[in-house]
Amino acid sequence: MSKLEDLIQELCPNGVENKKLGNIVNFLNGKGHEKDIVENGKYIVVNSKFISTEGSVCKYSDKQIVPLYKDNILMVMSDLPNGKALAKCFIVNANDKYTLNQRIASLTIKDRNQANPKYLYYILNRNKQLLRYDNGVDQTNLRKDQIIDITIPVPPMPVQEEIVRILDSFTELTAELTAELTARKKQYEYYKQYCFDNIINAPIKHITDIALVKARVGWQRLTRAEYLQIGNYYLITGTDFDMAGGINFNSCVYVTKDRYDMDVNIQVHKNDILITKDGTLGKVAILAEEPSKPTTLNSGVFRIHVFDKEVLPKYLYHFFTSKYFTDFVESVKTGSTVPHLTQQGLISLNIPVPSLEEQKRIVDILDRFDQLCNDITEGLPAEIEARQKQYEYYRDKLLTFKEKTA
Repeated sequence: MSKLEDLIQELCPNGVENKKLGNIVNFLNGKGHEKDIVENGKYIVVNSKFISTEGSVCKYSDKQIVPLYKDNILMVMSDLPNGKALAKCFIVNANDKYTLNQRIASLTIKDRNQANPKYLYYILNRNKQLLRYDNGVDQTNLRKDQIIDITIPVPPMPVQEEIVRILDSFTELTAELTAELTARKKQYEYYKQYCFDNIINAPIKHITDIALVKARVGWQRLTRAEYLQIGNYYLITGTDFDMAGGINFNSCVYVTKDRYDMDVNIQVHKNDILITKDGTLGKVAILAEEPSKPTTLNSGVFRIHVFDKEVLPKYLYHFFTSKYFTDFVESVKTGSTVPHLTQQGLISLNIPVPSLEEQKRIVDILDRFDQLCNDITEGLPAEIEARQKQYEYYRDKLLTFKEKTA
């Protein structure tokens, strides 16, 4: 038997008691920091972006409006439909370092003899009891009572500590692989920049001279009833872009034929490039194949259809994923709380267009790097995904106990 099995057999052979989360933790909600954000403040503002990016995207404040303390467990309470941040957790690693933004919950253990903070983190992170509130259509806003009302198994402390040790080993390995992938992506970005920096004497073309640039107009929002869970016409939203520069059609919702037929200019086909224009600006995807079903866009996505035979769609895609385009978006975006890329802003873009031969050379180089860094079927991304699935399997297995009966 493993050490964990030995501990369970010794300490809780008849099962484990399930307890309401509200009996284990104190709940605290964050407060808005919008007016107090500064470029390099003393405190990191913990918001959903910070938690969803594992702390790599930060905002700062000189005011600690809602102080946080080591071993507080923080949870995202609000997310877009089918998003990846809802109920995602972060465990505070130091005192006097963070301040809590609104719509993030802080959970503090009432009795440290009852629950290990890391054990609680593992069992609460993306907990299925909370994910069930995401209906796939509306933005989800978890309430305090929904969070503290869930039940979790609370085994003896030695069992919790052994589970933490096992799961920590999985996460450490994944972190090492992720760090290596990050290094490769930096190398990829360097070579991408190098390729575009060294385009010499290429003609500069206006984007509207080489491609159709369109976003949906005429209707901005669908009613809940118009987001169909099954159907024959895909609707792509900003949440359907995958990390490999494509579209995850498995996450798409559907619309009626009438909605699909409303605008032929935003019906999506092979080699079309898609760019998000609201919220997370400038996410880019290219359709490598014709979609399996007729496909259209919601109002948050641009369609770029290249009609110039002297321009490769894949060359344009790589340009859109370069720092040149990122800097351009920053220069033309509108809005502060919710940034927005307008049609007027996007069509002001000028693009260097070398010969077809040079475009093919650049595409070949960057495709190989792109595959190495982003293709989930091979290389590091595939290994990371496999490790993540392995971790999720063992996490569910380790955190499932026979319930103790009276």
